[in-house]
Formats: sequence, C-alpha cells, structure tokens
Amino acid sequence: MEFFEKLNSLSAKVRQQGASIQTEEATKNAFVMPFIHSVLGYDVFDPAEVTPEFVCDVGIKKGEKIDYAILKDGEVQILIECKKVGEPLNINHAAQLFRYFHVTNARISILTNGQVYKFFTDLDAPNKMDEKPFLELDLLDIDEHAVPELIKLTKSAFDVDSIISAAGELKYVSQIKKLIAAQFSKPDDDFVKFFASRVYDGMITQKVREQFGELTRKAASQFLSDQINDRLKSAMSGAVQSTVTPSAVGSEKAANDESDTAEDKVVTTLEEMEGFHIVKAIVRSVVDAKRIVQRDTQSYCGILLDDNNRKPICRLHFNRSQKYIGIFDKEKNETRHPVGSVDEIYDFADQLKGTVEFYA
Repeated sequence: MEFFEKLNSLSAKVRQQGASIQTEEATKNAFVMPFIHSVLGYDVFDPAEVTPEFVCDVGIKKGEKIDYAILKDGEVQILIECKKVGEPLNINHAAQLFRYFHVTNARISILTNGQVYKFFTDLDAPNKMDEKPFLELDLLDIDEHAVPELIKLTKSAFDVDSIISAAGELKYVSQIKKLIAAQFSKPDDDFVKFFASRVYDGMITQKVREQFGELTRKAASQFLSDQINDRLKSAMSGAVQSTVTPSAVGSEKAANDESDTAEDKVVTTLEEMEGFHIVKAIVRSVVDAKRIVQRDTQSYCGILLDDNNRKPICRLHFNRSQKYIGIFDKEKNETRHPVGSVDEIYDFADQLKGTVEFYA
C-alpha cells in the first residue's frame, strides 16, 4: 500500500508542477530524484548506491557521463538517462545508454523525462540494449499492470533474474496492447479491410474503405463498452443472488420487471470506466482494491466502498458536456467539482482517500 501511495504522490506532483519545469536539471531535482529515492527506495545521498554523473569511458569517447547509475555491492545494476519533462522520448535520446550498457554489468537501463519512464534490457542480444523498452510507466496515466513489475526494481525487492524472465512477455504484451489501442481509435486500412471483406459483398473501393473505417472504429468502441457492461452486470448479479432468499424471489421478479426499462438506458462509458480505475488506483493505498465497486445509474456513475450505498466514495457526473466529480464529506454531503478531463481526478486524491478513511 505504501508503494502505491508514494507513486500516486509523485504522480500528483508531476501533474501540478510539470508545466513550470523548464530545464533538464530541474526535471532531475523535481521528479527523477524523488522517483529513485521515494518510489524505488535507493539513497540518492549515498554515492556508493546512487552515483550521479556516472563516468564510463567507451573507446574514443572519453569523459562522457550518464545521469545516474544505481549500484549494489559496487556493481552497476541500473543506468538512468534523463531529458527535460515534456520532451518526447525516442531511441535517438538513448545513445549514451547504448554505449554504456555493454561495458558495465547493468542489465536494466531507464530513459525518462520525469513523467514517462522507459525500461530497457538485453533480450534481443546479450549485453546489447534492446531498441524497444520492455516496460513503460507514465506517471500521469499509471498502468496497474506495470506496478508489480516496477516493485521488482525497488531496493528492498530488487531481483534482476525475475525482472529479466518477465521482460520478454511484458515487452510483447505492451506492444500488442498499443497496436490494439491504435486500431480501436484509428483503424488502418488492413484492419478495416479485414472486417469489411467479411461483411460487405461488393468491391472494397476507397469510398467503402472510408465508410468502413468509421464503422469499424464505432463497432470496436461499442464492443469494448459491451464487454465492460457484461462483466459489471455479471458481478452485480452474483452479489445480488448471494443475498436473495426464497421468499424474496417473487418480489424481486416484480421489481426487476418494473426496472427493466430504466436499466436498459444505463450505459457505462469508457470515460466512466477509466474514471473508476483512476479512483481505484488512488484509494487502494487506503483499502483493499477488491472493496472498491462501481455502480452506474442514468444520471451518474457511483463508486462505493463494499458495494454499500451508505459508503459512497465519489460520483462521476460525465453524462454532459461539462463533467463533474462529486466528493463526499463526513456527513456524506456531496460537493461537485468541474473537471476538464478524466485525468483531473488525480487532483482530488487527498479528498478521495480522506472519504474512504471516514468509513474505515
């Protein structure tokens, strides 16, 4: 729980201060050093553990420096190269990492701009840094699947063999997820043609491709929404059935008949699901994530503790042009705050954790 709290705390700091950071040095001080020290747990004030401006001469390249080297028992374990926050990270920014990687014992290297962290190893060829990262972390969009692997890099749990053994799967799963996400938001011609050729009997002209491009994107979005709704309904149905007694079956059927029309109108959007997962990521530092439940209605998407209406964590009012998040106080009074995007939920991290603590 403490790890998630530190990660979310740094995320909030990047969100609040990122726009004011103008240099690479400021990025290191504000974001990268806290990541090394607070999140990963290494002592940045001990040069035997974290060496800044690490020098490692390579061939005719003399005196070049890598931003940070993390050591264990005198051996380099992790190399870190930093750029200014907001700068795009690509393989051209990693030239020094490539050079140093094969002349040290490091098996892990990190390229970062303080917000995004790209983790590399040598899966493709021994002692040669891969061109593609096996793990990516964006502090403004934390992927819950990346967190367990990130914990393996912390000082208290550092296990390079475990990291490397999982890196292959992580690398390719990550790349496939990106491809799927790209196809769902902006399908390319091959993806569109694959589906169009199976449902359209005519010739696939440019006009047909354009038409099916939008249809494919819309169908993919609806498919995801349907899958999410089915899982939610299944989970809620299981919870309800476990509490139903034989004497209540008749009255439950009558109530269901009356509410069928209303339930049909409830659609859980992708933004609501994303908002739910953000709230879950925030408050899981206070309570077990399994206790956090989403319950959607026509007017708002409610997030509850223990699936209990008397324990509301917040409400997402996303069914209008101006979005709001409803925050509850000790008396369970709701105050709505306007948000411009789902990411702004992170700005209310302290209030959300405070609400959950009311029920603890």
